[in-house]
Amino acid sequence: MKAIVCKEFGPPEKLVYEDVDDPTPGPGEMVIDVHAATVTFPDTLMIEDKYQFKAPVPFIPGGEGAGIVAELGEGVEGFAVGDRVIGSTMLVGGFAEKILAKAGSTRKLGDNVGFAEATGMLYAYGTSYYGLKHRGALQPGETLLVLGAAGNVGLSAVELGKLMGARVIAAASSEEKLAICRERGADDTIDYSKEDLKKRAKELTDGHGVDVIYDCIGGDYAESALRAIAWNGRFLVIGFTAGIPLLPLNLTLLKSCQVIGVFYGAMGAREPELLREIVAELDALQNEGKLNPYVSGRYSLEKGADALRALMDRKVAGKVVIEPHA
Repeated sequence: MKAIVCKEFGPPEKLVYEDVDDPTPGPGEMVIDVHAATVTFPDTLMIEDKYQFKAPVPFIPGGEGAGIVAELGEGVEGFAVGDRVIGSTMLVGGFAEKILAKAGSTRKLGDNVGFAEATGMLYAYGTSYYGLKHRGALQPGETLLVLGAAGNVGLSAVELGKLMGARVIAAASSEEKLAICRERGADDTIDYSKEDLKKRAKELTDGHGVDVIYDCIGGDYAESALRAIAWNGRFLVIGFTAGIPLLPLNLTLLKSCQVIGVFYGAMGAREPELLREIVAELDALQNEGKLNPYVSGRYSLEKGADALRALMDRKVAGKVVIEPHA
C-alpha cells in the first residue's frame, strides 16, 4: 500500500510518499481501508520532533482514519467487514491507504455521516465539549470568546457554544476567516489583526467582559483576552499555536477569575468513564445532524505533505483531510 512516511524529522517537504507493507491485524485489532484522515496541529509538531509524544523514525504520521473495515483480527466482536468506522491509530499510522486500529479505539459511523466530516471529531469537538461543559461550566446566556475561532478546534467551540446557549464572539486574523465563523453561528466577531482585542471584547459586552475565554492560540493574544474577562470568568487554556504566553497573575485576583487547563487526551486516560460519556454524547449530536464540521480542503495521499504545510502556514479554516482514494 501507499503511505506518507517520516524518515527524518523536519518540515513536511521531507516526508516521503512510498510503498509500505500492508498491516496485519493481531488479536483485538482490525484493518481499515481509509477514505479520509484529518490533519491536526500535533501532526505538524510530530514530524519536527516538537511534540510531547516522541515517535521514532521512520513512522507514518496521522492519528486516525475513517473508512471501511477490511479485515478483522482474532477476538474482535461487534464489527464486521464492510462496516463504516473511524479508528484511532494512537498518533501514528493514519496517513496511509490502510490503517491498523484496536477494536476498543474504533467507532461505527452513522450512514448519514461523511468520512471526511467524521475525522477529527474527538480531537476538535471532544476538546471543546470537555472544555466548555466540564472545565468551563459554560451556561446558557453567558458570553463565550473563542480565540483562533476559524481553526478546526476553534470552530468546534463556536458550534458547541451556540448549542449550549451562549452568545459567541469569534476572534480570528482575517475577515475571510470571520465570515466562516459567522456562517457557523458566531454572534459577533473580532479581527485581532486589525482591532484591539481587549477593547473590542469590552465594547461588545457593554463593559461587562466575557464570561468564558476559549484560547486556542496563546501568544500575546492571551493576556489581551484575559484583560477583557468578566468577574468570576473562566479562561480555558487549549493550545499555543502562537506561542506559550506569560500571564500576569494579578489579573486573576482583580477579576476573581480562573485560568483552567484543558487536556482532553490526558483526561481520557485518567477518567475513562467521562471520556465514554463525552464520546457517546458527541456521536449522538453528529448522528442527529446537530454538528456541522467544516472541511475546507481535501488532499490526495500523494499531496498529503501539502496539507500539513497549509496548516503550518495558517492557511486553513476548519480542517483539511487526506483522502487516499480520491
